[in-house]
Amino acid sequence: MDYSIRTIRADEWEKARELRLAALQDPVAHLAFLETYEDAAGRPDAFWQERAEGAAETGDGRVRQFVAETPDGRWIGTVTVLVERPSDDGVRFGEAATVDQTHLVAVFVRPEARGAGVIDALFRAAVEWSWTLPEPEIRRVRLYVHEDNARAAAFYRRFGFVPTGEKVTVPGREEEWELEYEIPRPV
Repeated sequence: MDYSIRTIRADEWEKARELRLAALQDPVAHLAFLETYEDAAGRPDAFWQERAEGAAETGDGRVRQFVAETPDGRWIGTVTVLVERPSDDGVRFGEAATVDQTHLVAVFVRPEARGAGVIDALFRAAVEWSWTLPEPEIRRVRLYVHEDNARAAAFYRRFGFVPTGEKVTVPGREEEWELEYEIPRPV
């Protein structure tokens, strides 16, 4: 499968919305995402425009969304990187940062593109971007995976993420756990 990896542009909010809605229709979306298709589909265009603007290369540098794009312009996968600092107000998800770190979220590859290396390429881009940030110097890359999402957990381990032993409850589903994985900064 022929594709390239790049960051999104602010004016691509409609493509970003379409890919997110496709992700939320995946059979394991209830394990992988903290929102429903219905909630996301009901958001106004302004929400998606602001979200794309913030995650684009021209954004403030605290969020970056990478996509895998086929030569005909179709987006087949994505991962978003959040920059987290101990000085940040509030916590997006999980425990507050104790070091400067990035947090990978919103991971999705369309079913027809799975097994073609797309997820590996997206993660390489996301992790490499994390290590090359000039300020702050990122000490680790982390993510969370639902305790029942074996497919995702297996990929994360294969890619080099290791469980930290930390876990948090899934918001609104207090009997379910999200497990933290990390890749520490290479020495």
